[in-house]
Formats: sequence, C-alpha cells, structure tokens
Amino acid sequence: MLVASLSEAGFKQTPEVLNSFAGITSSAAAVHVTNTTSCLYLQNRATFKFDPADEDKRKKLCEGILNILEKDTKTSCQVACLEALRILSRDKKVLVPVTTKRNMQILMKLAKLDTVEDPLERVSEFPVIVEALKCLCNIIFNSSVAQKLSLELNLAGMLCNLLQKCKDRQLVDDIKCFDLRLLFLLSLLHTDIRAQLRQELQGVQVLTQALESSLSVRWTEEYKAAEDRDRPPLSLQETDCAIEALKALFNVTLDSWNVHSKNESHQFRYMAAILRHCLLTTGPTEEKTEELHSNAINLLSNVPVSCLDVLINPSSQEETDIKYNGMNMGAIQILLDFMEKRIDKGSSYREGLTPVLSLLTECCRTHRNIRKFIKAQVLPPLRDVSNRPEVGTTVRNKLVRLMTHVDLGVKQIAAEFLFVLCKERVDSLLKYTGYGNAAGLLAARGLLAGGRGDHWYSDDEDTDTEEYKSAKPNINLITGHLEEPMPNPMDEMTEEQKEYEAMKLVNMFDKLSRDELIKPMGVRPDGTMAPLEEAVSQYHTSKQESSDSD
Repeated sequence: MLVASLSEAGFKQTPEVLNSFAGITSSAAAVHVTNTTSCLYLQNRATFKFDPADEDKRKKLCEGILNILEKDTKTSCQVACLEALRILSRDKKVLVPVTTKRNMQILMKLAKLDTVEDPLERVSEFPVIVEALKCLCNIIFNSSVAQKLSLELNLAGMLCNLLQKCKDRQLVDDIKCFDLRLLFLLSLLHTDIRAQLRQELQGVQVLTQALESSLSVRWTEEYKAAEDRDRPPLSLQETDCAIEALKALFNVTLDSWNVHSKNESHQFRYMAAILRHCLLTTGPTEEKTEELHSNAINLLSNVPVSCLDVLINPSSQEETDIKYNGMNMGAIQILLDFMEKRIDKGSSYREGLTPVLSLLTECCRTHRNIRKFIKAQVLPPLRDVSNRPEVGTTVRNKLVRLMTHVDLGVKQIAAEFLFVLCKERVDSLLKYTGYGNAAGLLAARGLLAGGRGDHWYSDDEDTDTEEYKSAKPNINLITGHLEEPMPNPMDEMTEEQKEYEAMKLVNMFDKLSRDELIKPMGVRPDGTMAPLEEAVSQYHTSKQESSDSD
C-alpha cells in the first residue's frame, strides 16, 4: 500500500524515490520530497498492516528517509519525513536498518536529546521534536535492539533533561506528553532502565514534578493542595500528560512498599498528596476522567501504606461536605464511587476492579478513620434482613456477590475487603454475608471454627439495631437472611421411620464416599479443613493433651 501511495504521489519506481532522497542538494528537491512524504502520510496514517511482499522496499525507504534527516534540511521537510517514518516504524520487520546507533542518534538529535545545554526556545522546531519523539516511541516499542541501544545511549537520562526543560515553558505540552510516554515505554520494557531511573536519574522526583505541573497543583501547606470547587476541568493535553506521568511513575515505583529513609517517606507522602488532588480533579470527558483516576489508583497501590494518611486531611469549614471525625474524606469517597462503577461494569474485574479493592483494603487495615468511614458506607447497621446478602443493589450486596465470583483473585480480594471492614472478626463477617458466601475465605484463613484474623484493630464494638436483634433468632446462618419457620417433616414420623431415614442417608453418603465422588471433611483444631478421619483423630489428640496438661 505504501509503495502504491508513492507511485500515486509521482514516484513511478522505488529506485527513483531513493535516488531523490539520497541527492537532496537544492530547495526544490527538498520541497519535492516534502510533498511526497506528506502525501504518503495522509494516505497511510491509519495503516497498521503492511504487505509482506514490499518489505525490502520499505526498508530501503526507511534508509532513504534517515539519510535526508541526517542533513540540515528545512523544518517542513523534516516533519514530513518523520511523519512518513512514524508510519513505517509501525512494521516491526522493517526496523532493522533503523535500529542502529547512528540512526537512533539522528532521531535523538532531532528530538533535542543530544545536548543538555540547548534550551527549548525556537517554537518552529517544536513539531520536529514531537514527531521525532513519536518515531522513537514506535521504534522502542517494536524493537528489542532499540531497547538495548537506548540504555547504551542514555536515552532515559536525556529524556529526564528534556522534561526539566519543559518545566517552565509554555506551548510544550505535546513535547512533554511524548517525552513521558517514551519514559513509560522504556521503564516498562527494560528493567535496567527502570532501575536507572529510580536510583541514578532521580526519576521519581522528576516524574512527580511533571505530574504536579500537569495538574497545576497549588499548595496551601505541606502535603495539602488547594481545593477549588469552581476550577475548570483539565484540558485534553493536560490530562494526557498527567496520565503518561502516572503510568511512568507506576513502573518506576514498583516494589516500593518498604521505605527505609526519611527522604523516601517525604517523597511518597508528597506523591500521595498530589494523587489525592488528582482524584479530586476531572478531565475534559467522563472517559478521560475515569482513565485519569484509574492510573492514579494504580500508582497509589505502589505508595507505602504508611504514607497514605495524607489522603485524609483535617477539614476546614469551606471545604467538601464529605467529612468524618473532622477529616476530609473527599478522595476516599471518589475511590468508593470508582469501585462501585467498576463493579457495575460487570466485566474485566481483574484488571479494572482489583487495584482499587486492594488499595481500599490496605487503607482500611492501617488507617482507622478510613475504615470506619468506609464501613459506614458499605456495611451500615443491618435493619432489613428479609433478603439474602447477595440480593439487592447496595454496595454490600454487590460485594457479597463477588465473594462467589468464578475468578479466584476477584473473590479473594472482595472477601478480604469485607473481612477487614469487619475488623477480621468471623462473627461480624457472617452477620453481613452469611456462612455460605464467606466459607471460601474462612477455609483459606483457617477460621472455619470461628475467631478472628491476625491483625489488631481498635476495641470499639459494633451496635446492632433493634430490628436486627428481634430478627436474629430466626436468621439462617448459612444464607444470612430471615426465614419463616418451616414445618419439621419428622414431627409426624415414628421412631422406626426416623431410624430408617437416617440409615438410608448414611448409606447414601457411604456409597458416594466409596466411589470417591465426595470426600467427607472436618475442621481441625486449628480451624483448617482436613479429611474427616484425620480431623477427628487430631481433635481427640488435642483433647487428650489438654486433659493431660490439666
């Protein structure tokens, strides 16, 4: 398709195209090539699949374009050639001639990545810089050779320098956005570059500053950004820049749960304060806002949980109405609303829902005010227990339904979240979910016999409503809801009939067990499941040891 487009643009044969590219010595030739490559770009900008038969011709075309870019040609010619190269670089198979040290350096020079001192002053060069960065994004993404060369050429370090140049400049949002996207790709695809960014290039600090700049954060005090209810949504460019910064920061901060120094703690608290501001910010569209918040939540999952207390600040009178114990809970409410929205989508739970559920679980486990605020929203005091816990439209109903989801990871994190809200007390969890829904979690945690988890929580007690207290004797512990008393079918049986039915049931279970269709299980003294014979044996042994010690 690309070769055909060149013919339509006036090049009848590929050798003639290459000769034209190799011999640019006049402005007229440069204009001719500019027009040709511009036509190539316009006709093929939506092309992502290429004809294998023309692979060698496309390789030569790439070489020809790079030969032009190496020369000092006009800006319009450079932009047109880079646009054409960007389309060609979508094809992994033609990148062999492109991914050499010389050609990478040509593109880096055009992207102003070859020198630390050269400032971004000439606005006319900005389109060239943007297109060169776009080409590098495609090449790095599609070529492992280019990824290795980028480490040798210190591409990440030069991108950080370019990002610093963009810091106080206007009209550079496109440059900043693709700089951040390239840093994201490098940190995603090359673990050594990820380590280099974290340890040598102060990547966390540089990227955090870029995020702060994109969100236009204004500070009122340490770790507290100004809240302006009337501020307009972010522009599309600002939102895209923020999203790229969040994605790059996520890669660079992986495995950062253990904070070892005061400086690291400050850096993560500073980041968490910016992310709180990000959650309270909207984008130009609902879809962009959701994408922005999704990436902010992913990054918050990397922040050490001890630093997440900045998500809730002491609230003043003029701030949000969402308060609890004098703390501003606006960001936590955003997280809860986001979680419910992802549940309502009904698909992609593992990618879309588990990050926010994991984040909320850790926040509740560590920060008492957050847990109590969320519990009041998710597990309010029970009043109507006429329906099963999984039936209904409340957040509690939706989360209980997830406890029996087919995806093991999803049901585990949903159950863990509710368990933490119940301060890891089995009796409290069963009250809200029923034994049947909670059985999987309790079996995994060795709590089928009751008790509580290992984590310590405050001793404040839950208070039951009068409606729940009156209904409690008739609540089915397995299903977790109120059932009308059922007639006992054995009331009208004779003792012989009862014994007959009992033996019939025993024989049925025995046959199923012998045929290995079922395996009778019991609960060990430690609360875990085991084959019935083993559980009974351990129970008697434990009881004997207890009586001996007495």
